[in-house]
Amino acid sequence: MGFDARFLGVDAPMPTVPEEDAAASVALDYLHFTIVLDTRRRFARMTGVNVDGAALVEVERGDDWEFDARIPEDWQAGPEVYARNDLDRGHLVRRRDPVWGPPEVAVRANAETFRYPNAAPQQAEFNQSLELWNGLEDHVLAFARVHEQRLSVFTGPVLAADDPPYRGIQVPLRFVKVVAWRSGDELATAGFLLDQAPVVDLDDPLRSRAGIAARERARVASGATEVPDLGPFRTFQVPVADVAAITGLEMPALVAADRMPRALAAAGAREVTRPEDLLLGAP
Repeated sequence: MGFDARFLGVDAPMPTVPEEDAAASVALDYLHFTIVLDTRRRFARMTGVNVDGAALVEVERGDDWEFDARIPEDWQAGPEVYARNDLDRGHLVRRRDPVWGPPEVAVRANAETFRYPNAAPQQAEFNQSLELWNGLEDHVLAFARVHEQRLSVFTGPVLAADDPPYRGIQVPLRFVKVVAWRSGDELATAGFLLDQAPVVDLDDPLRSRAGIAARERARVASGATEVPDLGPFRTFQVPVADVAAITGLEMPALVAADRMPRALAAAGAREVTRPEDLLLGAP
């Protein structure tokens, strides 16, 4: 039940929130995954899922999103956020990742991914694009399946203070993912950053695609972050240390295990345009 930090046979713990944020965070265990929810923003700070590539199965998707009854509904960004717009309820823990094991276990894991703490508003083009979120997730899952590899995958939105307000929440504009696997007797990791800012349009001229992109450029120029301005349909592999800095989460074991070559890490973000560009596997 929940995320297993020893699933890979080596320690791969979930990122943790800093002490000053602990009171506003709650950990929710599901089958094969865990979500750390930020009750102020009503979205996950981070999720962690164990993926058994040798035991993955296919089950009917369904689309029955529900509140998690274990916590108050007003801690969760619910259906009102996604009604009558082009925002998808984007899975953070991907629906297919925890769907492995005996049939009854896989069916339950599939259903538990459809809980609102596991959703974040993603512009439909971003969520479904083979070049963006869906494309990266497809490649990670294929890596696990083809190599019968066990993975631990950590995914979350970047909850920035200046994310645009919308229907009582703030829409996250960037998302991060860290993939962890075992290489020999050691932990190995890779970090990714994806940006939906250029494709989000909340029907407000100040928050149009061009406006948000300009604001992101200004933020980079100000030195507030070293993350580059990411255009539409672009994915970047970044040092895991950058993921920790961007999210404000603590993940020392994952940072230490980063397999991005030092020369590339020193250069910062690295654009990924083909699956072959992803640095997954032995160094």
